[in-house]
Amino acid sequence: MGSIDAVLEALDDVVEALAAVDLDVLDPPQRFAVLARLETARRRQVAVSHAVVGRLEQFEGCPPVPITLADVLRISPREAKRRIRDAEQLAPRRALTGEPLPPLLPETAAAWHAGLLDGEHLRVIQRFFRDLPDHVPAVEVEKAERTLAEHAAMLRPDQVDKIAHRLALHLNPDGVFSEDDRARKRGFTWCGGQQVDGMSVGRLIADPELRALLDGWFTKFASPGACNPADQTPTLAPSTDVAERDLRSHAQRQHDALTALVRGQLGDPTLGQHNGLPVTMIVSATLQDIQAKTGHAVTATGTGTLLPIPDVIRMASHAYHYLALFDGVRGQALWLGRTKRVASADQRIMLHNKERGCTRPGCDKPGYLTEVHHVDEWAHGGLTNIDKLTLACPADHRLLDHGWKTRKLPNGDTEWIPPPQLPLAAGTNTYHHPERLLGN
Repeated sequence: MGSIDAVLEALDDVVEALAAVDLDVLDPPQRFAVLARLETARRRQVAVSHAVVGRLEQFEGCPPVPITLADVLRISPREAKRRIRDAEQLAPRRALTGEPLPPLLPETAAAWHAGLLDGEHLRVIQRFFRDLPDHVPAVEVEKAERTLAEHAAMLRPDQVDKIAHRLALHLNPDGVFSEDDRARKRGFTWCGGQQVDGMSVGRLIADPELRALLDGWFTKFASPGACNPADQTPTLAPSTDVAERDLRSHAQRQHDALTALVRGQLGDPTLGQHNGLPVTMIVSATLQDIQAKTGHAVTATGTGTLLPIPDVIRMASHAYHYLALFDGVRGQALWLGRTKRVASADQRIMLHNKERGCTRPGCDKPGYLTEVHHVDEWAHGGLTNIDKLTLACPADHRLLDHGWKTRKLPNGDTEWIPPPQLPLAAGTNTYHHPERLLGN
């Protein structure tokens, strides 16, 4: 580490010297030249960073590498996983027998490490190979990778994208895609978090079966007048008069039809239980907000979806109700104890409302994907009391057998203490409670 630290300190000194340069003495053309040199240097540093990422591995007490990388660098877990995928494609490999192998994208890797490519160039090339069908011969794939890398070293990413599109048509002129090709692309994701107005944008890539099923469902339940939330009593068999009064767009009717489909399933006893609770939606709200009919409630599923209180009241009209009570000053859950090891459904609901998700600092797992953890271990005499329980996702729960420790703070929050060899600090999780960081 001594020699590496010396190199990094020298790099810091160079960066400080560059920051102190008076750019006003340069002519406008020279400023572009300086920026070009700086961009190449930045790209080479990114390539070196990816080389280090490619050598990361999990050790005793270390959370999964993507999570640790995100916490140490203070980047999102999604960005950490992206960097790991990039390193896997651009770093040299070794066969099972030990002999060295070239990177998965050898020509791209060479240009990347030379500082000729930006992240946008890499995304274009990766997208090209992700969408390429399996029947394209390997020799053609190698030629395509070499061609794209050569052009990417000379052109902007948007220009390379045009070349990649034309090359894809050349390699698959008949547009032939197998079932496996299509299956790889299927999926649904939320495009970021909730917007300020509470709305969310998602992206669905449906295979032919799902498309056919949804079309069949929409035929009836997205017809004019059906499942209209604006009606006092929404119906599945609207009359002509009700249908004519429906002012919703086609897209809005399909949205409401999906709502009816999911709402009709959640809470169904035939779905069984998940982590000791019915498969349904759990919402946390304060009594003050309910009485004032303002503010937002928080769900225990997903990433903690915010629901306007008027929507919560409307949805609660046909729901089973649980009441979770907390101390109004310190926010601690009021007493709910148990002498058995397994937490009751009532206690799980209390934990869902207080913790909202895994309590390890930085973890984004929602409450429905967590387990109940005894802060005072049951095997060592701990009791299953609500003020001694917390939530932990399965991966983080296992960390407690590898040097991690937890304790309850006076305000009821759970502090996680990492083993000393990890470059992480002890703390509590504010991911599910961003309001705590805003003070009053």
